[in-house]
Amino acid sequence: MAEIKKREPLLSVRNMKVHFQVSAGDKAWPWAPKKTLKAVDGVSFDLYPGETLGVVGESGCGKSTLSRAILNLIPATDGEIVWMGKDLRQGTEKDWHAVRRDIQMIFQDPLASLNPRMTIAQIIGEPLRVHRPELSEADVMKRVRSMMAKVGLREQMINRYPHEFSGGQCQRIGIARALILEPKLIICDEPVSALDVSIQAQIINLLKELQREMGLALIFIAHDLAVVKHISDRVLVMYLGREMELAEKQALYEMPTHPYTRALLSAIPIPDPALERQKEIQILQGDLPSPINPPSGCVFRTRCPLAIEACGGEVPKLRPITDRTRAACIRA
Repeated sequence: MAEIKKREPLLSVRNMKVHFQVSAGDKAWPWAPKKTLKAVDGVSFDLYPGETLGVVGESGCGKSTLSRAILNLIPATDGEIVWMGKDLRQGTEKDWHAVRRDIQMIFQDPLASLNPRMTIAQIIGEPLRVHRPELSEADVMKRVRSMMAKVGLREQMINRYPHEFSGGQCQRIGIARALILEPKLIICDEPVSALDVSIQAQIINLLKELQREMGLALIFIAHDLAVVKHISDRVLVMYLGREMELAEKQALYEMPTHPYTRALLSAIPIPDPALERQKEIQILQGDLPSPINPPSGCVFRTRCPLAIEACGGEVPKLRPITDRTRAACIRA
């Protein structure tokens, strides 16, 4: 990690906010005032070349919204997205088109992300036809076959359609499509959540192998902290659109500082039955608050076992706790 941080960040996200204007309820009048849903509310991080940043949190915490805002698939409300020194939010659509050659995405549902009317050759080769129109069809097919071999797909499958493949094979097709342009960054939006455990391990190992071979940086979004531990260098913990903790992997798993991180880690099952029975599970009380009407101060305070009156004041910012950990908690 020390060697990684000597280099300039590949991607810097500063105070990212993604807010939506929504109706007050299902039966609200059309002229009723809108309310603001704060899906992402002030997230910042740096990503370095060759690094993997894991992003974890409960459903609805803003992980996928954050990833889509980085690619401008959802417009950010505020903040900066700095890619290789250039603020993309100040750029034109032409600038975004050029950047998308270097930033690609792997989606959560492998089958739904593939066009059922296109063959595997057409799906994997489509980014080349869009971004590299100077290539001949023979060059495109040569690169498609080479990429299929890298991700473990046989050449005989090249003219088949997505419905003829298993979930794991469809995800390999999605990975091949994302890698065909040789990007610098891959955003993985829960790429293994819909797969069996054995297939999850295959896909994770494939991503790690391709990362070493191609020098990729990864943003890996997941619910499963055991999976995130296996692939990540650093981990960003999110809750209700805000960042709770950002730490190097070893520091976060061995000595988590934020109460929310501790609760998430306590839910990871231990393979040893004796140790699993002895483990203290920290069960969070109450329901996840609405992002339309979040609590004042620390958004986690309504479920936090360590909350005090001061937690309802100013929104806590990430601050250094150790040289490897930053947490947004006044009691960390």
